Amino acid sequence: MDKKLVKEGVSRRQILAGTGALAAGAALSHVGGLISPAAAKDGSTEKWPWPYKKLDPEKTAQLCYEEWYRIFCGGAVISSIFGQLREKVGEPYKAFPIDAYIYLEGGQAGWGTICGAPAGANMVFNLIVGPRTTGDTTAHRMCEDIMSWYSETLMPVFMPKNPKVTTELAKTVSNSPLCHISVGKWMKASNKPLVSPERKDRCARVAASVAFKSVELLNAWADGDYEASSDFNCGKLHGITGQQNCHECHGSKVPQAPPPPPEAPKKEAKKA
Repeated sequence: MDKKLVKEGVSRRQILAGTGALAAGAALSHVGGLISPAAAKDGSTEKWPWPYKKLDPEKTAQLCYEEWYRIFCGGAVISSIFGQLREKVGEPYKAFPIDAYIYLEGGQAGWGTICGAPAGANMVFNLIVGPRTTGDTTAHRMCEDIMSWYSETLMPVFMPKNPKVTTELAKTVSNSPLCHISVGKWMKASNKPLVSPERKDRCARVAASVAFKSVELLNAWADGDYEASSDFNCGKLHGITGQQNCHECHGSKVPQAPPPPPEAPKKEAKKA
């Protein structure tokens, strides 16, 4: 993968930096190269997981890069994966409205919240692997992994074929899944404005990098080799949802979680 993914000395070990050894996942049944769908436990009509055939990460990333210029970050990640599965699998992917997810652009309709690239990947994981309502938390762990990887990786990683911007682009680590922080840090490092061709191509490459990584995770899952790599959980650590660098946005105004309610005293068992 080293030669395929990057030209600037980024190795597979670097790309997968931060991986741990926490095993996850439930037993998977493979039929003819597909993951067999199972009905949701609540009796609803949804079927999980959706059929999946392994994809080429490099091809997916290149497709994502090109699609970014049509439907931007989140839509491009979804399109690069589901577009191929429309051909390889058929339904339910053919009926899925990919272009509806253009709203993920700019951190959700330009509001700078979660970057559309990991947001799109998270939706893909839950449709292909199955949501937590099935009793399997694997997709949830994949979401944690892609959010952490996005936050901790020197971006962009992927080098497209025939890039639209040929000058060397700055690389930055966001330490955050937020579009506002990720793009803002890169703009400061590169001294390029939001509307510049360089910023646009940077985001196209970041989305492509996320698509590449997402397919690697899905392929590992399909092979029964997926292991979760992230253990970050702000709720458990601080009693409030959050991400790694909230101080960059909030400063002294970081919301403080109230103390947990005291445990009710245990009643002593009555003596016989």
